[in-house]
Amino acid sequence: MGDSTKAEAEETRSWKRYWRLIAAVFVGELLIVCALIAVANPYGNLPHLLLKSHVIMDTNQRFQHPSIARSGRYDSIVIGTSTSKLLRPGALERVFGGRFANLAFDDGRAWEQYQIAKLFAEHTAHPHTLLIGIDSVWCDPDADTHITTYRGFPEWMYDDDPWNDLVWMLNKRTVEISGRRIGNVLGINPDRIPPNGYDVFVPDESLYDLAKARAHIGPVPPASPKSYIATDAERRSWRYPALRWLEELLDGTWQRKAIVIVPVHAAAQPQPGSLAAAREEECKARLAALARRHGVPLVDFRIRSDITMRDENYWDSLHYRVPIAERIVDEIGRALATEQDDPMGDWRILATQRYQSAEQRPLLPIRH
Repeated sequence: MGDSTKAEAEETRSWKRYWRLIAAVFVGELLIVCALIAVANPYGNLPHLLLKSHVIMDTNQRFQHPSIARSGRYDSIVIGTSTSKLLRPGALERVFGGRFANLAFDDGRAWEQYQIAKLFAEHTAHPHTLLIGIDSVWCDPDADTHITTYRGFPEWMYDDDPWNDLVWMLNKRTVEISGRRIGNVLGINPDRIPPNGYDVFVPDESLYDLAKARAHIGPVPPASPKSYIATDAERRSWRYPALRWLEELLDGTWQRKAIVIVPVHAAAQPQPGSLAAAREEECKARLAALARRHGVPLVDFRIRSDITMRDENYWDSLHYRVPIAERIVDEIGRALATEQDDPMGDWRILATQRYQSAEQRPLLPIRH
């Protein structure tokens, strides 16, 4: 064998050693990352190896709420968007009993809310109360195509196989949350929110500025000079595809169910007499028919009232202040107890909690 041939063979062996070293380093780093994620269990979706209780360290509720749903700590939940996130579990427990968690999502699509409610029911031995906070996403005609947001929705986290989650968790974000979780164990990082999911995402009350709030709220639209009158055929053509998911939730084996249409500021409600207002009223009518069919109470706060017409009750056109959230829970209790419209005009009763057997239920057409 000539010198050149020996040199080539040695170079080949050197490259093989180099690539073996690279592969070993890569595999080693991958194993370290996998071990860190498995031990930290940053989303609480993996089997608990060392850290026995989950602590919420992330801001994306879609990744954190499944651990709450599976925890077994709670038997009752409220679902919704950010317009329901300030409904405090302790206050809801005074009205409904049970042990509440708040599983509302920021900008939650109806399909996402449906998924978390199903997951909770599947992992709770005796589901007590399901409170559904309704806002415009449930009346969206495109709810069946716009099922998620840019935040992403980890469907793999909502199934029954925890170990297939690890593949999806091999990313920079998960490693970051794992580091926060380890920091929490070491006493460096506090829990982001309580384990019941209650997140006061609005600024502290001491920082409230009415002038700034009014700039965010905007003007209240006056009633349209000529009301839009939809024909029966036109109303029948309007689609509300999310209501089929709602009907499935109402068919579930919960001890108690209630629907609340949450109060947004009047500036965020459709202009009275407009086409948008007609579409919303049709959606409410179908919600009421569905609720009556299942014997589920439906309370409507999304009207012009002392709550929704006062700028000082809101941070912006959608999000009320914490004291108003407490007031809303109290008024939900009174509405369910009296089954009457509020004499002061804060709410309307669209359906009452009167159980009807299958034989007694009227055959109402539910057009989704």
